[in-house]
Amino acid sequence: MTDIILFKGPVLQSGEINAAYVEFPFPTEECFGKKGLVKIKALFDEKVEYRGSLVKMKSEGHILGLTQEVRKQLGKSFGDEVSVRIWEDKEERIVIVPEDVQMVFNENVKAKELFDAMSYTHRKEYIRWIVEAKKPETREKRKIKMIEMILDGKKGI
Repeated sequence: MTDIILFKGPVLQSGEINAAYVEFPFPTEECFGKKGLVKIKALFDEKVEYRGSLVKMKSEGHILGLTQEVRKQLGKSFGDEVSVRIWEDKEERIVIVPEDVQMVFNENVKAKELFDAMSYTHRKEYIRWIVEAKKPETREKRKIKMIEMILDGKKGI
């Protein structure tokens, strides 16, 4: 079993935008044998699971982002303390592409190649954006827009 690391920290705001993170208080090189990005799984406040990465973002140490959705589930805002249970994620990260989206990719091979070359996070964002459309016509418009954005070199939504 993977070593589990526990820590607590305040939910910090990233600049002036509605983006949050918590600082990882240990050197990743000692904990994971890595200096750069570390793929992790986390459990916040023993109730909200998250799959993401420890990253360095113009920061001295590594940070772990807290999405708006995670903060909403936790009922937490900037300045609130959060407990974190974290361990390295060694599982392959796979984005399931729905059949109707795969059909669009079959017609746009170059877009599919560019999509496949993207990071897990960017691929996940595109697919979530399409799947979360409430109306079928919105979903169709988003599939077309996704192909255009990918071909224009946009990595994510």
